[in-house]
Amino acid sequence: MARTESAMMALGTRAPEFSLPDTVSGRTISLSDIRGPRATLVMFICNHCPFVKLVVDELASLGRDYADKGVGIVAISSNDVTTHPQDGPDHMAELARTKGFVFPYLYDEAQEVARGYGATCTPDFFVFNESLECAYRGQLDDARPGNGIPVTGRDLREAIDALVAGKAVPADQKPSVGCNIKWRS
Repeated sequence: MARTESAMMALGTRAPEFSLPDTVSGRTISLSDIRGPRATLVMFICNHCPFVKLVVDELASLGRDYADKGVGIVAISSNDVTTHPQDGPDHMAELARTKGFVFPYLYDEAQEVARGYGATCTPDFFVFNESLECAYRGQLDDARPGNGIPVTGRDLREAIDALVAGKAVPADQKPSVGCNIKWRS
């Protein structure tokens, strides 16, 4: 399991546009479709990564907890499915249904969206304010496979809660850590 840190997009960066297929509904979803009036969370995840497996139930809970609070949420997988077939669209849809995702789980086959966001690992989290400017990029919380720290979503939830309340997000942010995105060669 390769440990890779988030590249930490510069705060204030505008959210890059995207238009990708949703593995559950089959519809093409764009940034404007999922944009929330208070905040927008873009998560880069995948199915096979132990770091994602550790937190996937919390990600599903985040979706449910913020569904009616003006927060748009989307998950994107950008891994190369020739080397990691378990991260392919059919498996993504199955995970989304099994875990009860209430947000789209999009497939970035060309890997252009991950590159546009500077995503480097799974999970990698980006929270944008009502103007789609990056207000938070970093870890979900301090939990990692094998470290015994419970998954709470504390860091990410604090950032989203601040935006929902119309407050500033603290600039002291820790990078996410996870498996590297599996780039095509």
